[in-house]
Amino acid sequence: MTEILEQDPAGRRIFGDAPVTAHPAWPELKSAVEEIRPWQSKDGSVDFDAEGAPTRAEAGAAVERVIAAVEQLAPLLPHDAAYHTALVADLRQWAAGGFAVPDFLDSLLAFRPAADRVDGLQHLAVFPMYTQNGNPDRNLEAVVLRMVWPDWLAELERTRYDNPLFCGITFEDFTAGYDTNSAVFFPETIAVREAPERFSWGGIFCDREAARFRRVTEAAVGVLGVELPDDIREMVADQERCQQAFVLWDMIHDRTHSHGDLPFDPFMIKQRQPFWMYGLEELRCDLTAFREAVQLEADGFPQGRDVQYAILFDRMFRFPVTGARERNYDGLGGQLLFAYLHQHDVVRWTDNTLRIDWERAPEVTKRLCAEIEDLYRAGIDRPKLVHWFAAYDLVSAYLSPHPGSRWAKGPDALDLTQPPRKLVDDVLPDEFPLSMFYEALSKKLKNVIASTKGITATSTERVAA
Repeated sequence: MTEILEQDPAGRRIFGDAPVTAHPAWPELKSAVEEIRPWQSKDGSVDFDAEGAPTRAEAGAAVERVIAAVEQLAPLLPHDAAYHTALVADLRQWAAGGFAVPDFLDSLLAFRPAADRVDGLQHLAVFPMYTQNGNPDRNLEAVVLRMVWPDWLAELERTRYDNPLFCGITFEDFTAGYDTNSAVFFPETIAVREAPERFSWGGIFCDREAARFRRVTEAAVGVLGVELPDDIREMVADQERCQQAFVLWDMIHDRTHSHGDLPFDPFMIKQRQPFWMYGLEELRCDLTAFREAVQLEADGFPQGRDVQYAILFDRMFRFPVTGARERNYDGLGGQLLFAYLHQHDVVRWTDNTLRIDWERAPEVTKRLCAEIEDLYRAGIDRPKLVHWFAAYDLVSAYLSPHPGSRWAKGPDALDLTQPPRKLVDDVLPDEFPLSMFYEALSKKLKNVIASTKGITATSTERVAA
């Protein structure tokens, strides 16, 4: 049983380490959740008239199994007592309401992992939710996770990168919605009657990100013949070291969405834009993290150098060849970074080998960040459509647009009597197709990338063994 052992000098609670997943109630909880999930519609409700649907009594019995398991596991996690009480109430209310569209707002408001960030602290969460880059439906899911909050990271957050809602986390175990490519746990994915005024946490699974990075990077380096410096090769072989790099990268990236010279209508407000705008925003946040990592390395933080090469390799090797080509804004950002470095002679593909100028890579990467920041700084003085065209010009200076693109032909090719949001319909699904280099690399890495579905640190170590 997890118990409070003592308090550290800062007054934080230190908990015992009995894993929730070792308790016999955990497999029972997983089993009950997995029984319910196939009964649910896209919105999370249960249609009892559908083929294969349960009876109301069967659905009610499955929910009671979930409740019984939660109540057995809750004493292991006294810091989540208020949440588990609210969770049981929301589950019972869902059942009593005839399994209509679920509303777990009360338990969502009670779940506050960012309020008590203690390294290694476990949480058990059960919500009807979709998993980003995973399952698009709001099915019931259960996940056991651990907080990643080492002292050095806590100190950087306190003194340099304030981000009070950020939670670095790792998987202990999960239900089917996370046996996917999803590596985030966000409150906005949860089924609720109304969105709260503001969310109080956001979690990113640095163990999955690190494990996926390691597997794809090792394969890409082998295919491309990249000669890695010894310290970078050692990093790629070390899961714990990569996790530290990713949790730092994610913490800085996450806060960057609301920092800097942003256009008046910033990315974080939901809006309809051409997908290259989202690609530039995600790349801006990553390159800001890169620039900060260069400074952190200079200040004596070894994680700083690791973050730089995690960003370079993940962006260049994995992002462009992962996922479908339809509005793939992360893929676009990866293509843009590679093209920028290639056109500035930092990377060269010669004699079927990719060579990297390790000394010039940091400075040239920071220059791309500066170009995007200049675009943003000027954006506040531009109408939205003019800003979109300026961003298009930046991207197309390094990447070739599709030959059939209307946007590539300029404003005269578009019906400018329409509002900007309607002109988004004229954007091709793959406005900036893959280069010949990436088409070939995609074929080489296709099976490796597919193998990272559902990956965790544990599964990576099993493969390595």
